[in-house]
Amino acid sequence: MLTVNILRAGTFGNMQMFKFIIMCGGTYRRWETPRQLIKIKGEPIVARTIRLLRECGVTDIAISSNNAIFESFGVPVLHHENKYDAFGYNNFSGYWCEAFYPTDEPVCYIFGDVVFTKAAIRTIVDTHTDDVMFFASAPPFAPEYRKPFAEPFAFKVQNQTHFRKAIEDVKRFADEGRFTRKPISWELWQVGSGGQLNVIDYTNYVAINDSTCDIDYPEEAAEFK
Repeated sequence: MLTVNILRAGTFGNMQMFKFIIMCGGTYRRWETPRQLIKIKGEPIVARTIRLLRECGVTDIAISSNNAIFESFGVPVLHHENKYDAFGYNNFSGYWCEAFYPTDEPVCYIFGDVVFTKAAIRTIVDTHTDDVMFFASAPPFAPEYRKPFAEPFAFKVQNQTHFRKAIEDVKRFADEGRFTRKPISWELWQVGSGGQLNVIDYTNYVAINDSTCDIDYPEEAAEFK
């Protein structure tokens, strides 16, 4: 049973020690440049995330990527071979779930294409877990939310053994044809949390319901300006 304990905002002294890895790998063919570099109010998304993490007291930050273009943001780049190649929605090659940089230490994997609010980053930073926790939007959505469906934002992993087993199980289930679509973050969470395959439970993770949202298409970036 996964448990969640969200500390009161502003509480830094009891912060769990996690490395925060911003995920910027894979290939997305509908983008001329990596979408993590799209500028929101003049600031690249990945730079915005780094800034917000630092404002919330996080110092151990890295980027995982198979692209050297991310070397210029003042944090270590963990070069991670990622064969995921997206042609369009639910049309891609490779396993999406192999995007998580392999390590034995506690890590919070932050999705690099998400435009976070500071409050959202604060929630992720202050949430304690002894196992694995998932962060995403959930219905009913906030008025300022830009999409009609939920989007994933981060995984916080204390128990890497559990998380890595979930990744391998997702790959195996995909090869066996047990998913109704190609598996991404929702399927990984449902497998890891013991939920039903192909059924998204919007109540068993930490919901972030404000304007925080990812960018799937280039034209969506203009909505944040």
